[in-house]
Amino acid sequence: MGDSGSLSMGATLAVIALISGHILLLPIIGLIFVLEALSDIIQIGYFKLSGGKRVFRMAPLHHHFELGGWDEEKIALRFWIVGILAGLLGVTLFLSSIHVLA
Repeated sequence: MGDSGSLSMGATLAVIALISGHILLLPIIGLIFVLEALSDIIQIGYFKLSGGKRVFRMAPLHHHFELGGWDEEKIALRFWIVGILAGLLGVTLFLSSIHVLA
């Protein structure tokens, strides 16, 4: 997809979340992206605070699993499954909040 496509899709998703008032569902729907970013933040912060120790083998998170012996296909498939389930959970929470408000 590239940077242009992914950035425009992310911006569109964020704008829709802001307009609909469901900004708190955005991290749930994009759980994989949040975990990837948090793994970098945790790794860098802990590395600086501990004087060189690491939490993960390598950040971002998918590289940690690669160094743990998982194939790229297995990681991608697991991340797709978690992403789909997180997206379904976010949509379910969104639809349940609409029925509560109505």
